[in-house]
Amino acid sequence: MTTNRFTHTPSVCPRCQQPFLCRAGAIQVCQCQTVSLTDAQRQFIASLFEGCLCANCLRALQSEYNQLKPIRVS
Repeated sequence: MTTNRFTHTPSVCPRCQQPFLCRAGAIQVCQCQTVSLTDAQRQFIASLFEGCLCANCLRALQSEYNQLKPIRVS
């Protein structure tokens, strides 16, 4: 039996409950790679959820974080 190192795991997003494919074994082609998060945004999301989230929820939480963070005054 041959094991495919690019296994795609069916998952359910813990935020929206929608199914998606987690491609952690081939992270460069995973749907989450379409969302560019800062370290602070990643920490914010990790404080709310465990595991992988769908790209739509990652974008929504990124936007939520950006609205919550304090505005810097020059």
